[in-house]
Amino acid sequence: MRVVWTPEAHQDREQVWDYIATNNPAAASGMDKLFSDAAAQLAGFPKIGRTGKIVGTRELIPYENYRVVYEIEDETVWILALIHTARRWPAVRG
Repeated sequence: MRVVWTPEAHQDREQVWDYIATNNPAAASGMDKLFSDAAAQLAGFPKIGRTGKIVGTRELIPYENYRVVYEIEDETVWILALIHTARRWPAVRG
């Protein structure tokens, strides 16, 4: 399967990098590798994540504090978001 990070998920990933790299660039690099490894796992085993909180999605926890939200469409895994587990997901709109 092909794995594609949506622009929104890519932005989430960059924000995580920027936040962690402010204090520890090596840790940011290590965390980003975990995200890359998770994406690689999804290419081979797209259903490895649990059923998501949003209908039609799945969620994989590559590290205890982060959730990769994705959906499977034909032969593509679309990574939709990378969310810190302390954040409300899905976001409540008011």
